[in-house]
Amino acid sequence: MSVIVTDQGFGPDTWPEATLPIEALDAEPALKAAALDLPGDLEPEVLEGRLDNVTHIRISFPSFADGRGFTLGRQLRRMGFAGRLRARGPVIADQYTMARRAGFDEVEIPDALAARQCEGDWLARSLWDAPGYQSILKG
Repeated sequence: MSVIVTDQGFGPDTWPEATLPIEALDAEPALKAAALDLPGDLEPEVLEGRLDNVTHIRISFPSFADGRGFTLGRQLRRMGFAGRLRARGPVIADQYTMARRAGFDEVEIPDALAARQCEGDWLARSLWDAPGYQSILKG
């Protein structure tokens, strides 16, 4: 099981059941998938011109120390992906602000991590669009 984290705290999982891995698109280039599961180390160019019918993308993070998924999420947003973007894996509460600023809508964490980092820890970082200290110092 897993826990879904949004700006409102822990919530229900409403992700589509029919999620395809990137390999399905490789095997059938004309396939129109509504939801994709992607590894965090995927080169975004692989998806160029293939996002038209994709409404959901879930990017896997192998560990909290591997930030490549943040970069991929940001690049997908720059490529014009406007659908629902989810980070999945052992992302920690301290990284929630970074995930939201990179373009992720939500984070899916394992139950064990949610037990160690309660909902309040995540809510404390839910004001991700508030000015950071660097922008405050710049005036």
